[in-house]
Amino acid sequence: MLTPFLTLVLAGMLTRLGYQMARSPVLPRFAQDLGAGPELAGLIIGASTITGVLFKLPAGALSDLLGRRRMMLLGCAFFAGPPFLYPFVVDPIALLLLRFVHGLATAIFSPVAAAAVASLAEKGRGAKLGWFAAASDVGGTVGPLVGGLVLFWTASYPTTYLLVGLLGLPPLFLVLRLPPDPPISPRPSHGPSRWSQFRDGILEVASHPAVLVASGVEASMYVGYAAFLGYFPLYASEIGLNDAVIGLIIGVQLATTMLAKPLSGRLSDRLGRKPMILIGLLLVAGSLPLVPQVRAPMLLAALSAVLGLGVAIVTPSTTALVADLVRAGRMGSAMGVFGTIWDSGEAAGPILAGILVARAGYGMAFGALAAGLGLVALLFAFAVPDPERAAVRRA
Repeated sequence: MLTPFLTLVLAGMLTRLGYQMARSPVLPRFAQDLGAGPELAGLIIGASTITGVLFKLPAGALSDLLGRRRMMLLGCAFFAGPPFLYPFVVDPIALLLLRFVHGLATAIFSPVAAAAVASLAEKGRGAKLGWFAAASDVGGTVGPLVGGLVLFWTASYPTTYLLVGLLGLPPLFLVLRLPPDPPISPRPSHGPSRWSQFRDGILEVASHPAVLVASGVEASMYVGYAAFLGYFPLYASEIGLNDAVIGLIIGVQLATTMLAKPLSGRLSDRLGRKPMILIGLLLVAGSLPLVPQVRAPMLLAALSAVLGLGVAIVTPSTTALVADLVRAGRMGSAMGVFGTIWDSGEAAGPILAGILVARAGYGMAFGALAAGLGLVALLFAFAVPDPERAAVRRA
C-alpha cells in the first residue's frame, strides 16, 4: 500500500519524466528542423513556462478552496492529452501554440503537488521537499536520456511524442489513489464569496516580502538554468555531438540534482536557508559561462554536474522557506506565487538567451546570464536576513 507521500513522489516522478522527455533535447531540435530561428526557438522552448507564469498562481489558490486531489487530476489530464497532438505539427507557430497548451500540465500539477507535500509535515520540511523534488528529478533525469536515445534511434519526432503521451497516463491512476478531498462546504449566507476567498488568499501571500524574495532568488537562478537546458543542445550539435551524447550530458546534470536534493534539503533544516541558497547560486553562476568555452564531452559533463549541484542546493531551501512562512490554509496560494515567479525566470532564460545568442554568440549569452546571477547572489547576501537562523537564535 502506498502512503499519500509515496504516491505523490511516484506521480511527480512520472509526470516529470514525460514532460522533460518532451522538452530537452528533443524540442530545440524539433523547432530548428521546422525552420524556427534562434529567437522563435527560444520562445517555443519557453512557451510552456509562460503558461506556468499565467496559471500556477490561480491553480495553487484554487487548490486551497477546491482540494488538492481535484486540481492534480486536472493537471494530469494535460500531461496525458496534448502529447498526442505533436505528430500533427508542421510549422513553428503550431508548435508554439501546442507548447502553451501542454504547459497547463505543470502549471496546474506542480504547485498543488508541492503544497500537498509541504502540508504533510512541518518538522523536517526541507528534507521532505528535497526527497519529493529528488524523486521528481529521477523522471527528469531519465526523460532527456530516453528522449535523446529514441530520437537518435528512430529519427522520428512523432514516435518520441507518442511515447510521451503514453507516459502521461499512469499519473492519472496514481492521483486517483489519494484520499478524496474533503467535501466543499456550502458558503454561509453572510460569509465571504468563493471569489473573495480566492482573491484574499492570493493577496495575502503575494504581499509577503519574504515569500517574494525567496521566489525571486529561485527565478534568477532559473534564468541561467533554463538557458542551459534550451540552448546547450544546439551548441553541442554545432560542435559535432550527437543526440545520444547530448542527452547523456544533460542527464548528468539532472542526476546530480536528483542525488543532492535530499541532503541539501536536510542541511537547510539544520544550517539555515540563506547559506545554502548562496552556495547554490554561486555554483550555477560559476559554471554557466564555462560551458561555451568547452568542447570535450567529459568536461561538459563535469560542468553539467556542477550546475546541477547548484540547482539542487537552491531549490529545496527556497521551497521550504516559502512553506515555512505561510499558514496551512494558504499553502496552495504560496506555492502558486512561488511557482509563478520561478517560471517567470525559467521562461525568460531561453528568450534572453535566444536574443543574446543571435546577436553575440553562446559565450557572451551565457556569460551575461551568469553575471546577472552573480549580482543577485551578492544582493541576497547583504540585503536578506536568514529568518530560520534568526528564529533559532531567539529561541
